[in-house]
Amino acid sequence: MTADFIRAKSPHDADILAAARRTLTLEAEALAYMADNLPEDFAPAVSAMLASKGRVIVSGVGKSGHVGRKIAATLASTGTPGYFVHATEASHGDLGMVSRDDICLLISNSGETTELQDIVQHTRRFSIPMIAISSHPGSTLMKAADYRLTLPPRPEACPIGKAPTTSTTMTLALGDALAMALMELRGFRAEDFGIFHPGGKLGAQMKTVADLMHTGDAVPLLDAGASMHDVLLMITSRGFGIAGLTENGVLTGVVTDGDLRRNIEHLMERQPLDIATRDPVTITPERFASEALAIVDARKIQVLLVVDQNRVPVGILHVHDLLRAGVV
Repeated sequence: MTADFIRAKSPHDADILAAARRTLTLEAEALAYMADNLPEDFAPAVSAMLASKGRVIVSGVGKSGHVGRKIAATLASTGTPGYFVHATEASHGDLGMVSRDDICLLISNSGETTELQDIVQHTRRFSIPMIAISSHPGSTLMKAADYRLTLPPRPEACPIGKAPTTSTTMTLALGDALAMALMELRGFRAEDFGIFHPGGKLGAQMKTVADLMHTGDAVPLLDAGASMHDVLLMITSRGFGIAGLTENGVLTGVVTDGDLRRNIEHLMERQPLDIATRDPVTITPERFASEALAIVDARKIQVLLVVDQNRVPVGILHVHDLLRAGVV
C-alpha cells in the first residue's frame, strides 16, 4: 500500500495502547463467552473424531485456511492424526487425499465459501463425517454438516468490522479445545508428546535419562568391600569423578574425587565406606532429562548414578551429557 492510500493520524502512545487493549479485551471477552456457551455439538464432534479410524482432514481458505493449518498441526502433535487440505487444491485432485475412514473439519466464517463446495459434496457422496465451524448456523455449510460448531455472535475487534479478528481467534481456540479434549480422552502422555517433537530444545527436554545415560562397563561400580586403591583406580579410569559402592548389587554409597581430597590424610588406610556418601542422590531411567538437569543444578553436583526401583545401578549421567544433548 502506497502513502497515497494511508490516512494515518500522528501516532500517540496512548492511542496505540488503547487500540491494543480494545482488541485484546474484545477477543478475551469472546473467548470467555464461548467457554460458557460451547456449541451444542462440541461433545458429539469430539466423540466422532475419537472414533474415526482415519485422520481429521481440516480445510478452509483465506484466514480460515491459515487457522485450519494450525488446528491440523495441533491435532497431529497431540495424538490425533490431522492433515490440512486446501479447499481450492481439493477441487484439482487433492480430494484423493480424503479417504472414507477420515472425518472432515471444514471452516468458513460465513458458511458460504464457494471453494468448499467440492469437498462438502465429496463428504456427502462417500458418507464421510463432516464437522463445520461457522458463525452462521443457517448457512449452506452448516446445513450440510453432521456436526455444527457455531461460533457465538461476538463483534470483530477490527474497528470497521471487516477484518477477521475475533472470529478467527474463537476458531483457533475452538480447535485447541477439540485437540485438548481428544488428548485427554486418548490418555496422551508427556512421553507420547516427546515422540512427535524430537527436534530442538523441546525434543531435548523430552528425552529420558535412559536416552542419555552411560551403561555397562562405563558405569564406575565396585563392591563395598573393595580397597581404597581399587576406588582410586576406578575413579581415575572411568573419568566421571565418582565410584559407586554396592552390596549384593544394591547401591549403598558413592565416593567422589572430592571425598578423596577431603580425606587425603591417611587415605589409603581407610575403607571406602568410611568416607562414602551413604545416601547419594540418584535418578531412575524413565525420568526426563530436564528433571535430571534440575536435580544436578539444585544439588550443585555434576554426576548422577541411575538406579532401578530396587536401587540397583543401571547407568550414570554427567551434566555434560545433558548439555551436549541441548537440555537447557
